[in-house]
Formats: sequence, structure tokens, C-alpha cells
Amino acid sequence: MRFRTGICTLALVALAACERPPMESRQLGWRGLGLVETYNPRLHEDDSVAVAAAIPINPGPTGDATPAPPGTWQNVQVLGDLSVAEFNRTMLALTTWVSPTVGCNYCHVAGQNGVADFASDEIYTKVVSREMLRMVKDINTNWASHVSDNGVTCWTCHAGNPVPENFWYYTNQNQVERHYLDRDDIRVQSDYALASEGDNRSSIKQTEFTYAVMMNMSNALGVNCTYCHQSARWSDWEESSPARLTALRGLRMVREANLQHMLPLQGEWPAERLGPRGDGPKLECATCHQERFVPNYRLLTGADWPALHGPAVAAAAAPDTSAGAVVGGGGR
Repeated sequence: MRFRTGICTLALVALAACERPPMESRQLGWRGLGLVETYNPRLHEDDSVAVAAAIPINPGPTGDATPAPPGTWQNVQVLGDLSVAEFNRTMLALTTWVSPTVGCNYCHVAGQNGVADFASDEIYTKVVSREMLRMVKDINTNWASHVSDNGVTCWTCHAGNPVPENFWYYTNQNQVERHYLDRDDIRVQSDYALASEGDNRSSIKQTEFTYAVMMNMSNALGVNCTYCHQSARWSDWEESSPARLTALRGLRMVREANLQHMLPLQGEWPAERLGPRGDGPKLECATCHQERFVPNYRLLTGADWPALHGPAVAAAAAPDTSAGAVVGGGGR
């Protein structure tokens, strides 16, 4: 009797780790290649509802494309081509996307009488947010091959948190996240049956590193290997799903974002934002995807935000109307 009870208990414990049906599968490539993604529609629906409920409601585009008159803004280095209405709309959105609790003072220092000094760069978060705006504009403008016309916003990574939940620091180990920055040794599969017939000297340990970074990407998107790969021939692009090419572009996009936007901020981070080896945070696939094959299920689109596209533009300064500035001046 005790033996049967023990068996039943073990069975219940084992089943507790299983998802409750139903399960569905979706074919992602040619028939017979096993390019299939299996998912639980019940969990997918629950998560999509939660994502939709969390996204803040912001007013639509103003439709005003006339840049603010020169002198309207001070020390605006990225969003200087916006109209007054669109600029204010964007600032309100940034607050709700990144710091809904603290508000404007998360980036702007409080001046006299409690009024924010919007021109001051005294708080490091303003300097960082300026570079993050450049990064988002760069992604939406130059990486549509990965983010499509949908684009990204600050909410894509932050989701209402001042610091995104997923990022990485350097460690004293041979970490897989370095492939999101400066490592390019991920290709280890040989074209030959015997190592002596080719020049591929990759070891089992190097293969383990490749497997680890693939698992990192798989977990970041909440998908299986066959979402991108044909498991009989991992390296064959012709038999892979289109998602593999999108993922490759995303990997290159993350590397560029880390090199061009995250690393240059090294001197701006305070001590509490640094990792154990003194470096600042860096991006990975999970920073945007957060275990979803498409960030936010495309429920929030960067296409609705003119401020998040195109090059960074500094605001025009007010014309100098002092007496010295017009002495000897003429012309038209």
C-alpha cells in the first residue's frame, strides 16, 4: 500500500511540472522537415491579455510636423525637429513608459520653487535617456529588417520600469552573452565527417558555448530550436525558416546597439548601475522580447511616434538680437 502511495505521489509531482492541455502546433517551413512550433494557446491568450492591459494609453499623433520656433527649447539635442505639441506628447509618453512613479524628476533636476530645470544635464538619467532615444531612432530607421515597420519604443524594453528587467554584465567566466558584443566564434559545425579532413578544430567545449548562446536566444523568445532551424542540418539556410534570417539580423542589431550606444555610456553610470567588474549594462535578445517571439505581440507600435524615427536633430537656437550681433550686418 505504501509502495502504491509513493508511486502515485511521484507521478503527481512529475505531472505538476507539465502544462495543462490543450497544446497546438504551427508549421513554420517546408513539410517533413520538423519546422514546427508547439505552444499552449491558453497561456498565449492569458499573456497577450496581460500585455495589452499593461500598455499605457497615450494620445495619438498630433499631425503637426512644423518644428518648434528657434529658441523654444534649451539643450535639446535629439528631438529638436518636433513641433511643440508632438514634443510634449513624446515627453509625456517617456514618463509613462519609463518612470510612471517618479515622473519628470527621474531625468530632470528640480530647480528653485520645485520647478524642473529641463535644460540641466545634472542627473545621469537624462544623459542616458538621450542616448537611448538615439538608439531607438537608429533601430527604427536602420533595422526595419528586424523590427519591421512596427518598430520599437522605450516601453518595449522598460515596460514601465526605470531599469529593464533583462540585461547583462561582464563576468570572470566565458559567458555566452559576449556573442551580443564582440565574440564571433559561434559557427562550430563542420562540413566534413572527420576533423582531419577540414580546418575546423572546434572542440566539444566550444560546441557547448554555441549551444548555450542558442539556448539563451531560445529562452529569450520563448520558442524551440525548430522555430528557426531544421534540426537535421542546423547550418543549412535553404531549409531553415524565414525566422532564422530575422534572428541573424537581430543579433547584428543588438551587437551594434551595444557597441554604438551602450558602451559609450560607460562614464555616465553611477556605481549602483555597474556590474561586478565595473562595466555598465548591455543588451541581449531578452531585453526586448521578454520570452515572447514578438515583443509585446506588436500591440504597441513605434510607427505612431514621429520622435522615434529619423536622425537625431538638435533644436535651433534663438537668433542673437543683441546690438553687437547686428553691427555691420546687412543683406537679406
